[in-house]
Amino acid sequence: MDVEKLIKAGKIAKKVREEAIKMAKPGVPLLELAEKIEGMIVELGGKPAFPVNLSLNEVAAHYTPYKGDSTTLKEGDYLKIDIGVHIDGYIADTAVTVKVGGEFDELMEAAKEALESAISVARAGVEIKELGRAIENEIRKRGFNPIVNLTGHKIERYKLHAGISIPNIYRPHDNYVLKEGDVFAIEPFATTGAGQVIEVPPTLIYMYVRDAPVRMAQARFLLAKIKREYKTLPFAYRWLQGEMPEGQLKLALRSLEKAGALYGYPILKEIRNGMVTQFEHTIIVEKDSVVVTTD
Repeated sequence: MDVEKLIKAGKIAKKVREEAIKMAKPGVPLLELAEKIEGMIVELGGKPAFPVNLSLNEVAAHYTPYKGDSTTLKEGDYLKIDIGVHIDGYIADTAVTVKVGGEFDELMEAAKEALESAISVARAGVEIKELGRAIENEIRKRGFNPIVNLTGHKIERYKLHAGISIPNIYRPHDNYVLKEGDVFAIEPFATTGAGQVIEVPPTLIYMYVRDAPVRMAQARFLLAKIKREYKTLPFAYRWLQGEMPEGQLKLALRSLEKAGALYGYPILKEIRNGMVTQFEHTIIVEKDSVVVTTD
């Protein structure tokens, strides 16, 4: 593990997050915001570890704008800005919620304090369920629900989700013990809704999984480009727009997904359309504490 690259990625992610907060004003198009955020990551010496997620209100995650997207920020919107930066595959993942044109409120505080509480108990030797307990307690005591089917995640080089999850609730069977050197993204989600998300179309984010035979020439071209440029990290539909006519692009992506070459990330929406907030940091576990790379 290259700690220096992890720390550098975290510093870039923090700076971009802070600038993104300033840019999130009523009337700003999501597409413009996304392009500025991703452009800033590159300008500062990093690369996007995944497309910036700009999810509004009842949408919890996996929304990133596409070319032609006319969505603009409105006063009172809860905007989740989820940013990933990598340096040579070493990833920093961070998120913040902005109430557009408004003030920090209790729903935002619930997710933010849940994050801080989980970080405060994290260190080598602690079972992951204790982080889930800390997150759930902070959110529920404020009268909101944690989203039970979204989790934080272990991170490895070029692997955004490396197989171990940090739940947003206490689950007795989560017995994984944090180890020195582990890298995790902790990301509590709080909601006014039921505390569960469902998948809804469209799919705007994909990830390469494996090589698979496909008949369509455009699909083979896309797969080679995806492997070369994004490796095993998620990428945006938007990043491929312009490579070929829109109809062919959609058909090629569907073909690759059906063949198992790509994994698609549908938009995740709160099941009862409750408002959702999210805060997130990436940590490196140490013996008696953690290093928060994105703070």
